[in-house]
Amino acid sequence: MTAELDTIKLADGTKMPTVGLGTYLINTPELMDTSIKAAYEAGYRLFDTAQLYRNEDLLGDTLTKLGIARDQIFITSKVAEISQGYDNAIASIDDSLTRLKTPYLDLVLVHWPVHEHFFETWKALEQLKKDGKVRSIGVANFEMSHLELLKTQAEEMPVVNQVECHPYMSQKPLVQFDKENDIVTQAWSPLGHGAVLDDPMLKKMAAHHNVSVAQLVLRWHTMNGLAVVPKSANPERIKENYQLDFDLTEDEVDMINIMNRNQRTGREPELVYELGKQYKLRKH
Repeated sequence: MTAELDTIKLADGTKMPTVGLGTYLINTPELMDTSIKAAYEAGYRLFDTAQLYRNEDLLGDTLTKLGIARDQIFITSKVAEISQGYDNAIASIDDSLTRLKTPYLDLVLVHWPVHEHFFETWKALEQLKKDGKVRSIGVANFEMSHLELLKTQAEEMPVVNQVECHPYMSQKPLVQFDKENDIVTQAWSPLGHGAVLDDPMLKKMAAHHNVSVAQLVLRWHTMNGLAVVPKSANPERIKENYQLDFDLTEDEVDMINIMNRNQRTGREPELVYELGKQYKLRKH
């Protein structure tokens, strides 16, 4: 990765790695060990988890085993739907800190907007930041209407909005709104759960640059100003997804931009719901 792609500056002054490793569905110690080791050696410094992924313990154990200095990495987690509300959100982040074996989180996101606890949960994140348990706060899966509503009561607006985004679901209006409001859009499912990898035009464009379709699409994201958290447990693909030291032409970026179909490919909402029914706070 080129030096200028390493980090992206958030509105609160924090520098966040542009490319991170998503750990969704990495659910065994062995898989976590091999994935994080491969990612760290490849250059990744951002590791993205969530309470509902049920693997914060695994990630914390792996980072401890690898002996990685805490100040060398950026850890993101997310407040589960079941954990929302002021007191619940604060308790849940204390729980996450214990699981992850860290005194602070670099970024905490509200995983999904929940009407009943909408403002309370955000106030909890603002307090967690004041208390030094969290360095930056943001949201995930928020639409423009949610952000506009949040603006009416928030002391501090989110610095990140993590949403499903890929060539078939480019989210251009939301990305533009985020940019205008100093919010970094971070793409989960940046490869459309693999749906875009067999696209003939993308294959032809990738071949022209002598890169994989995954690399092409990830570079398209970053050239549009987005951060990305691609998921993989394959060491070779993990390494490949970080090698983005090439540029697309303006015409190529535009060609990918117009591929949008407003087509969601992610299964996260349904799986998050199922995981939510199983999630429990650690009993201290």
